[in-house]
Amino acid sequence: MSASDELPLSGLLVVSCEQAVAAPLATRHLADLGARVIKIERPGVGDFARVYDETVNGLSSHFVWLNRSKESLTLDLKDSRGLAVLRQLIERADVFVQNFAPGAAQRLGLSAPELTEHHPRLIHCSISGYGADGPYRDAKAYDLLIQAETGVLSITGTPEAPSKAGIPVADIAAGMYAFSGILAALVERGRTGRGRAVEISLFDALAEWMGYPVLFTAYGGRQPARFGAAHPAIAPYGPFPAADGEIVIAIQNEREWVAFCAGVLQAPEIATYPCFASNSARVANREELDRVIVPILSALTAADLTQRLNDARIANGRMNDVPGLLGHPQLAQRDRWREIESPVGPIRCLLPPINLPGTAPRLDGVPELGAHSAAILGELGHDAVHVDTLRADGVI
Repeated sequence: MSASDELPLSGLLVVSCEQAVAAPLATRHLADLGARVIKIERPGVGDFARVYDETVNGLSSHFVWLNRSKESLTLDLKDSRGLAVLRQLIERADVFVQNFAPGAAQRLGLSAPELTEHHPRLIHCSISGYGADGPYRDAKAYDLLIQAETGVLSITGTPEAPSKAGIPVADIAAGMYAFSGILAALVERGRTGRGRAVEISLFDALAEWMGYPVLFTAYGGRQPARFGAAHPAIAPYGPFPAADGEIVIAIQNEREWVAFCAGVLQAPEIATYPCFASNSARVANREELDRVIVPILSALTAADLTQRLNDARIANGRMNDVPGLLGHPQLAQRDRWREIESPVGPIRCLLPPINLPGTAPRLDGVPELGAHSAAILGELGHDAVHVDTLRADGVI
């Protein structure tokens, strides 16, 4: 029995017409949990994320991250023969995922109403930019555009300039909601015997993540200001200079503020200053707060400051960069690194964040474009001559 046979989604077949980030992230997590994921790609070019960059020994960092443990089947869906092959797969599938351009699924006869009518147990997941209707339905929707439309840019950055998040948060949000929506639909199917449609949009997903700023603005009459890495509504909360680096400090309540003044600043009287008497007061008087505490903190080495913070039980962290994450002792001590296969040899990756004690996750290789086309077509009953014809005609 293979490791994937012991996983929760073992035996499930997922067919995904996917590219970029959101849909591939959702299906990779399904694959991590044991599902068989067949990734449909365009002949000759494949998922355009394959060529975002060439930094992983010639492979794209995005593609490697999102597409391990999948099988790649190339199909030209504009050719009736390619579309027929996809329909054969869908007949066997538990889950169908698509992030086509708006209207494309309907034109191909692959919409949720059409497919679930003929396959009542099928879970049909559609991922779009703005949703199935509304004035923005047909608008192009890349991650940066969604960050802009949902207001994320307006609350991220410094007072002088907005900034995008350094990772594709709209895509990641949508991918994770698609993943959880599919899991919920599988649970429901186990109870009712019927599949359902799951609809996710990048806009809805990131609008949900804006929940705190939305409420703050709707009921406070102003939106949170941009404070760089500091917190707009809590102080002190953010990076502070030590003599030889930066330490992120997070004060969450008044008890911690008093302990911080006494144990870290070693000036307990600061906690009693009227201008710092509550979190709201400290936020309102942030510049004065920094003027008082920064000279004390910056006189300490990072090691000494960290020790004082720990002794006072104040939450803190190092201001790491990406190399710092690569060498992070928490990852090393917990043995979180593994190697997976790829067309260019072994590649190091992190274990998936869903930990199932006693069960190893599925960590198969990153597929070459069309690597599984012949084998999958053979499973569907296509003989070698027909497969060669499809390949010669550019259908696969």
